[in-house]
Amino acid sequence: MTAFRAVVVDKGEQGYACGFRDFDETELMDGDVTVRVTHSTVNYKDGLALTGKAPVVRRFPMIPGIDFAGEVESSSHPDWKPGDAVVLNGWGIGETHLGAYAQKARVKGDWLIRRPAGLSAAETMAIGTAGYTAALAVIALEKHGLTPDKGPVVVTGAAGGVGSVAIALLSKLGWQVIASTGRPQEADYLKGLGAAEIIDRQELAGPAKPLARERWAAGVDSVGSTTLANLLSMTRYNGAIAACGLAGGMDLPSSVAPFILRGVALLGVDSVMAAKARRLEAWSRLDRDLDRAKLAALTTTIPFDQVIETGQKILDGTVRGRVVVEIG
Repeated sequence: MTAFRAVVVDKGEQGYACGFRDFDETELMDGDVTVRVTHSTVNYKDGLALTGKAPVVRRFPMIPGIDFAGEVESSSHPDWKPGDAVVLNGWGIGETHLGAYAQKARVKGDWLIRRPAGLSAAETMAIGTAGYTAALAVIALEKHGLTPDKGPVVVTGAAGGVGSVAIALLSKLGWQVIASTGRPQEADYLKGLGAAEIIDRQELAGPAKPLARERWAAGVDSVGSTTLANLLSMTRYNGAIAACGLAGGMDLPSSVAPFILRGVALLGVDSVMAAKARRLEAWSRLDRDLDRAKLAALTTTIPFDQVIETGQKILDGTVRGRVVVEIG
């Protein structure tokens, strides 16, 4: 067995600790596929795991990181053989199962999907859980019957990972996108991704009215709390909001008025435990509909040794778009 480099978080008498160390293959958890990890990314959840700001990690010691791309090194699973290019998002890695911030990972083969032919390993991690979640949200709105001719779509947390990919996807599909952000200096960046209008997040920050002026037909929300309550109160008749995040809090100080008086729908989007068919649908759409030039414009690449500090930066709200971590 060989040693490899990994980020490890632990919790003991001295509190929460996070750092690099050598990890041995014998310490990896059970699984029928071992992957040589080449790339990962930093999502908001990863920032929480790296810093300990929220109880994302549920066993210690833990290798954090909820996404990886790489090549199969060994496998006893019938679907995978050495050399296969694979991607993994979610399934509890980095939380309950040793995760992506390591040069090797051992996982269940059922958790893996084949890397889409049109995407490089780095591009799949530029998308990552944030972008894959954005795709699931767009698909949820479409399955609810919403189309660009129904009216504009609002995207909150617009300069973040979910928001950036959602804007790029929605604008490509013909939607008029309203981007909500607390970073007005990112207006040119958001318009470059396809946003038609920028609004300050403070417009959605106050206590929500039961019903407010109708402003959009659909929305993708990664913030939650008061922001989501305001989105719902401003959604047009028979519109819907796809909710996929809680950066602003887990509460929802709303009323039933939007649901029973305007027929508004709240669509929950879970990416962690989504069935394989839904994952394949989302990745197929990303491969087909995501503009590669826009993906490159919203992506920053960092070396492996910068992943811990980047976790803090993403919580501080200073990271724009998506971050690719070169692990290989």
